[in-house]
This record gives sequence, structure tokens and C-alpha cells, in this order.
Amino acid sequence: MASQLFALCFDAVQPLRLAQFWSGLLGWEMTDGPEGPDDPHGPHTGITLSPSDDTGFRIHCLPTQEQKVGQNRMHFDLTSTSLEAQQLTVAKALGLGAQHIDVGQRPEEGHVVLADPEGNEFCVIEPGNNFLSDCGFIGALACDGSQEVGYFWSEALGWPLVWDQDQETAIRSPHGGPKITWGGPPLMPRTGRDRVHFDIAPPAHVDQQAEVERLRSLGATRLDDADQAAAGRVAMADPDGNEFCVLTPR
Repeated sequence: MASQLFALCFDAVQPLRLAQFWSGLLGWEMTDGPEGPDDPHGPHTGITLSPSDDTGFRIHCLPTQEQKVGQNRMHFDLTSTSLEAQQLTVAKALGLGAQHIDVGQRPEEGHVVLADPEGNEFCVIEPGNNFLSDCGFIGALACDGSQEVGYFWSEALGWPLVWDQDQETAIRSPHGGPKITWGGPPLMPRTGRDRVHFDIAPPAHVDQQAEVERLRSLGATRLDDADQAAAGRVAMADPDGNEFCVLTPR
């Protein structure tokens, strides 16, 4: 059985500020630790946001002393039901501490590109986007990545492909929620460790090491990360080199 996408993790110099931003923008509840102060799994660091919709995964803000360098390889696409709704989302985000940024978007493109207080990019998509029309407020997690890595994550999570054309891929949970998309080549150059990464967890009846071996058979590699190992996590990288962690079974 495939792993669960447990959390999307953001490294943050000020994790509380980042958590407050996304909590305010998404309307998600903040908790301490991976699943609360009494969670026996993983380190009791960082702040977790629990979804109030069908997103299906948490947001975990983790403390770091390293400043952000370069553009993230994944970002949220937030949907809009009307131009007024798009403007309201942008205004709300700016009021919570976001700022406008230029990542090369063209003037005729209708989406608005912003960065959260830690500099993490996200887009507020214009109304009428057919690809995201059946999605919620978080329409997609848009990733820089190859067709191969889209196939990998489809197998790793057990999520079917909902798009596979011109080396662009997308997957979505059978239960709904956001799509995860990969734009195909060329890929952005890497700028050190990934500031945003997945935490995935095998089901309760599946051994962590067995799941690690399954992911290796799909094309992942195991990384030597003493800090993650000490926390009971296994650090890995997908076929494009994007880092992720395998937690203990849930």
C-alpha cells in the first residue's frame, strides 16, 4: 500500500510568523509539533497547520537559521471564483505580510505572483482556469520537475495521473484536494538544500524500512542525514533530486 502525503514542510527563520501567515490566509488551525504536543512521532519542533478543507495534508513550519536562497521548486496555486475574489485574496495576503514579486511572469498573464513573509513564492490564479475548476482554494501544488518524477510520485502516493502531455504531469488524490503538477524540462538549477519538502508516512501495518526499499525500487535514493535519522525519519530524494522524508508508520 502506498504512503500518505502527511505534510508539506517549510523551513523558516521565523516559523511562528510563517504559520500565522498561512493560518490567516487559508483559515487553518495552528498546533504545536507534528500532530500536537503529545504526538509521539518525530521531533517536537516547528508548528503544524491542520487543513479545514479537503486538502488532505498538513503544513509544517520548521525552524532554520539559513536564509532562503533562490526560487523554490514548488509553490501553491490559489484559485479564485471571480476577479473580485482574486483581488480580495491578494489584499488579504498583503495585509498578512506577503509582497508582490517578479519571477518572469508576463503582463498579459492573469495570475498574481506573491511571496509569503519568508519569501516562499505562491500564485493567486485568475478566475476561469479550467484545469483547476474542480479544485478548492488550494488548487495545486505546482512543482518544477520532469515527467519521470511525476510518474514516481504517482506510484509513491498511489495517486492517479490526471494530466500527462508534452512531458507535463499532474496527479491528484482519489479523495480530491489539490493537484500536484510538474512542468517538465528545463529544470531550474538547484540552490542548496530544499526549503520546501514532503513528509510522507507509510500505513500503520507497513514497516518503515520496507517502504524505504519500495521507494528506492521506484527510483528514489536514500540520503545520509543524521538529524533526520535521530528523529526517526529517513531522508530521501526523488528521481529529480528533490528531498523528502519518510516518517514512521501512521
